[in-house]
Amino acid sequence: MYTAHPDRYADMPYRRSGRSGLKLPALSLGLWHNFGPDRPVTTQRAILRRAFDLGVTHFDLANNYGPPPGAAESAFGEALRADFAAYRDELVISTKAGYLMWPGPYGEWGSRKYLLSSLDQSLTRMGLDHVDIFYSHRPDPATPLEETMGALHSAVQQGKALYVGISNYSAEQTREAARILGELGTPLLIHQPRYSMLDRRPETEGLLDALDELQVGSIVFSPLEQGLLTGRYLDGIPEGSRAASDSPFLNSDAVTADLVGQLRDLDEVAKGRGQTLAQLALSWVLRGGRVTSALIGASGPQQVEDCVGAIGNLDFDAEELVRIDAIVNR
Repeated sequence: MYTAHPDRYADMPYRRSGRSGLKLPALSLGLWHNFGPDRPVTTQRAILRRAFDLGVTHFDLANNYGPPPGAAESAFGEALRADFAAYRDELVISTKAGYLMWPGPYGEWGSRKYLLSSLDQSLTRMGLDHVDIFYSHRPDPATPLEETMGALHSAVQQGKALYVGISNYSAEQTREAARILGELGTPLLIHQPRYSMLDRRPETEGLLDALDELQVGSIVFSPLEQGLLTGRYLDGIPEGSRAASDSPFLNSDAVTADLVGQLRDLDEVAKGRGQTLAQLALSWVLRGGRVTSALIGASGPQQVEDCVGAIGNLDFDAEELVRIDAIVNR
């Protein structure tokens, strides 16, 4: 039987999400990949156990995570019953709905029917009566935002979610969503955008500024840019990597000679800080406290350990930041 490490809260920093009372670990574990039937259950459970032992209290899911869709929630539900039932109140569990989950006109996007039906299915797969955070996974151009936000509000009113969030919304959409939710009496807790040293859109498109103004938290996905910022690609495309498989999320054409050169130079910056490239990338998105938490994925417990090592050095001097910007923007 699993017993959590007694010192699991000794080192991990916890940051308040916006103006709420909820604190999240600086690093959260995302179950986007590696939690489907093609991965050994023993490995999945080892990842979750190691993360929690290191103070990672937040596990982030979505209805379509796996593969196949639903598999990650089912796998997590089994691990929750086997290992974490006694620790449920120490965990923040989130899920989302927005992308294609089942066929027909009610199986994706942002209608009230889809969102609340999907949440019920997610709770069944995980064996829970509520999640801590329920997200609208993407904006729906064909559904009024009032309906989508109203569904999130209903999830809280029904006791099926404690907080609500949005993901992949623009700065303008975020402001409007926050306004609607505020009027309903269910504040917007958090936004989940894509953000990394190589993808600065939350900065350049004003999303981080909007979140600061609204006092809404943020948890960023792909801070390691689909593995590019882990050191795996310092010598090109390795066998068995995501790029080698021409994944829809990272294809081989993206790994150019210029990019490899940038990655090598960033790795030199990391070495100068006593970090791995992955640790540098995570420290960079967490710098200054604007980002509440960074989502990591892992195919084994050792990757979790490497990522958590980033919390040992979250500060940058001006020269380091200038050097990083020069490498990325050249």
